[in-house]
Amino acid sequence: MRALPYHLSAGSDLLDCLQRLAQHHGGQGFVLGVVGNLSQAAFLCPGQPEPTVVRGELEIITLQGTLTAEGVHLHLSCSDSACQVWGGHLEPGTLVLKGVDLLIGCLESVDDPRHAGDALQDEPLQARVMVAASDQCPFSRRALRLLDSLAIPFERVEPAAGQSVPQITIDGEFIGGYEALIHWHASGRLDGLRQA
Repeated sequence: MRALPYHLSAGSDLLDCLQRLAQHHGGQGFVLGVVGNLSQAAFLCPGQPEPTVVRGELEIITLQGTLTAEGVHLHLSCSDSACQVWGGHLEPGTLVLKGVDLLIGCLESVDDPRHAGDALQDEPLQARVMVAASDQCPFSRRALRLLDSLAIPFERVEPAAGQSVPQITIDGEFIGGYEALIHWHASGRLDGLRQA
C-alpha cells in the first residue's frame, strides 16, 4: 500500500474530485484521513428518497469508504456552527469551503505479477438481493440508492418488456417494489444483508 496526499481547493466538489482521482490512478483505495471544511454538504440518509443538503461553515469530522475506478462509496459526517453533527452517504454537491486535505491509501493492483500471490482465490459471493430496475424510473433509482447507502450488495438485472419496476427479490423471494423495500428497511429486516 502507498499513501497519497491529496488537496482540494475552495469550490471543489468532494465526490467528483475523488471519483476523478480514483479513475486516474486505477486500482483500489480508501480514505486514511481527512481535515478541512465545507460550504455545503449533500448526503443521503438511510430510508430517505432524496439527498439532504446542509449549508454553512461545516467542519468535516469523518470521511470513510472505498475508491475504485468503477465507483466511489463514501460516508461523510460533519458538524455545523452549533456543533450539530450531520452525515450519511456522500452525494454530489458537497462543496469545499477553504480547503480539504486527504490521505488516500492506494492498494497495489492484484494484476501486478509481483502481487499475484496475494490475490484471494475464493469465488465471489452470490448477491442475495436482485433488482430489476430502469434508469428512467425514479423509484428504481431510489431503491438502488437505498441499497448502496446501506452497503447491501445486489445484482441489477434488466426488466422484462412491460414489467413494472423496480422488482426486488431477496434470497429468491419476490418482495415487491420500492415501497416494500422501505418497509423491510423500517422493520430492520435488511440489516442482516449489509456487507461486513
